[in-house]
Amino acid sequence: MDKSKSIISIRQYGKIRVHLKEILEQKGMTRNYLAKVSNTRFEVINKWYHDNVEKMDLDILARICYVLECSPTDLITYENP
Repeated sequence: MDKSKSIISIRQYGKIRVHLKEILEQKGMTRNYLAKVSNTRFEVINKWYHDNVEKMDLDILARICYVLECSPTDLITYENP
């Protein structure tokens, strides 16, 4: 492993961003509706909406993508520092 790229040696390693808010606004859909049709708790959808996801559950990601008819790359992006 290249030590110059180690997480330990750098402070800024980027961030994963969730764009659920923008997609819901484009589609005219509410968080409450998405929670119902995806069979996901509102609190979970709300965390995704506010880009406050600490651990990504791939099953929830798949449900959201299915309902919104989008791909994971539409919903999440990596921002390099």
